[in-house]
Order: sequence, then structure tokens, then C-alpha cells
Amino acid sequence: MENLPKKRILTGVRPTGPLHLGHYVGALENWLKLQDEYECFFLISDYQALGDHLGETERIRNSVIDVALDWLSVGLDPKKCSFVIQSYVPEHAELFMLLSMFVPISLVDRNPTLKAEIVQQKKSDVSLGFYNYPVSQAADILLPQADLVPVGEDQLPHIELTREIVRKFNKTYGNIFKEPQALVGRIPRLIGIDGKAKASKSLNNCIFLSDSAENVAKKVKSMYTDPTRLKSTDPGHIEGNVVFNYLDAFHTDPAELEILKKKYTEGKIGDGEVKNILTATLNTFLSPIRERRAFYQDHPEAVREALLGGTKKAKELAVATMLEVRKAMKITEYEDIINIKKRIL
Repeated sequence: MENLPKKRILTGVRPTGPLHLGHYVGALENWLKLQDEYECFFLISDYQALGDHLGETERIRNSVIDVALDWLSVGLDPKKCSFVIQSYVPEHAELFMLLSMFVPISLVDRNPTLKAEIVQQKKSDVSLGFYNYPVSQAADILLPQADLVPVGEDQLPHIELTREIVRKFNKTYGNIFKEPQALVGRIPRLIGIDGKAKASKSLNNCIFLSDSAENVAKKVKSMYTDPTRLKSTDPGHIEGNVVFNYLDAFHTDPAELEILKKKYTEGKIGDGEVKNILTATLNTFLSPIRERRAFYQDHPEAVREALLGGTKKAKELAVATMLEVRKAMKITEYEDIINIKKRIL
């Protein structure tokens, strides 16, 4: 029986700093499985990072490497998947421009994730590039003709926007693009260590994949638990408790975790002891990641090969897609028109 071609996946991150545990449970954990089942393209969106980090171009440059190191350290394999640098494939910018010509502003304005991020910017205005980044993301997805897009829960509006753009484009110019489907990870959102929002680099409330064991212990110690609990013998609450949120995500023994929760709710274990268990759990999880990261830091040529090899493969797909797009939009036939006019004259 002939093997069917693998479905294609496109997803990625903006390079604005090292990745954290929220990225792992919301995305990377899923990517590790997907790289064995699909043709995966993992995009480092350095163009998009300029939208709100224009004055930090050196940070973006360094973060491209940090992201690649984090991907390699968690176990993503360049032999199974493709790492892609967005700016090395200028077709991303070209398709973005073309899509921007017919996507109505009202469609972008409806995006709740964009609205929330604009509020988070705390500026009286934002750049046009930042405001329009959902359309840029749509171009990223459509360029390799992705079937699936693994995302966090907060990114679902972007996928629906992309699907609307596909329907509009295909109705206007013919069936060029597929309608991609979203694929949400095991844990849609990991709360920040401050308990107030999702884990985020910009909010400085996360544990990085590259954090040392000492930094992990320090951050866990600062976590909020149950504000109503005055002493260790008071019954504790699990719901809304940041420590247990992380234990749910990373503890490897469900039965043991249930016993721990029972003890906590009955006032038979203190917050400090629970935090020590979480610290040990996280450092056990991060230990092999730290080892792989150290290896790739000592072998930069392997990081370079992973980035350039995957980008080359993505470039080939991008060129093919844009030939179809230009043909459908009739913006590549000027030379033929000139030749016809010459014959007429």
C-alpha cells in the first residue's frame, strides 16, 4: 500500500527572549510528538518581533539563537522537522503585503487577542506592523500550505482569522490555499508564578527552560499558594493555587499527586514542603534539557545547520506558493502584455 504524504504543520514563536515552561506545556510538548507524525515547519518570526521591539534589534538577533537552542534542548530534531528564520524567506513579507490589500480593517479589529495585546502595550498608539501582525501570521501559515497549526488557547482567534482570509482569497482568486485547523496543546495556558496572568516573558512571571536549578528554587519559593491559609495545619485550597497548577502540569505520578492534594486540603502538609516537591519536580524535568542545551552551546555549527537547512526547505515551498498566488492574482504577466502590444503596433 502506497504511503500517503504527511500532513503539514506550521507554527512558531517571536524571538523576544528565551522560552519558558508555559511555552513547553502549551506548545513544545506537543511539537515533540508532532515531529514524528507530520511534516513540521517551526518558524522564528523575527519580522513580527519588530512590531513591538523595534528598538531592540540586537535582542531579537540574539533571541533567534536562544529560541533555536531551546528547541534543540527540549528534543526537537532537525532531521525530523524544519527550523525556519522568517526574514530569510522574503516571500513571507510579500504574501503579507498582498493579503493586507484585501483584508478589511474590521476583520482585524474583531480579534480579541490583538485587542488584549494592544492594551498590554500601554501606549497611546501602536505601530501599523504590530496592529497588522495577525495578517502576517496568516501569511506565515498559508505560505507552506499548512494543514494544522498547533497553538495556545489565546491564539485561536488568529487561526479563525486565517480561515476567513482563506475563504475570501479563494472566492476571489480560485482555490489556492487550504483552510488550516487549530491544534491546542494538553494544557492550553500555564498561569504565571505571580498567579495574576499567563506565564509571560514581558510580565517577568515565568520559569525559563534555561533557568539554573538555583533560579528555579528561588522562583518557586516566591510563588503564591493559598492566601486564606494562615498556618500549615489550616485546610488548603487547590483551585487557583499556583504551586498545584505547576504540579498538575509537570508531576509525573498522578496517584502520588492526588495524595499530596488530599494532604494539603486536610492541613497535613505545609506550603514550604509542597514548594520543595515542586522544585524537585521541575529540576528533574529540566535537567536533561540543560544538558542538551550545554551540548549545542558547545557546538554552534549544529545550531547554524539546523537553522539554515530548515530555512532552505521552507524557501522552496514559499517560492512555489508565491508562483501560484501571483498567477491567480494576474500580477506576473506584464511581459506577455508588452509583447502582445508590440505585435499589435
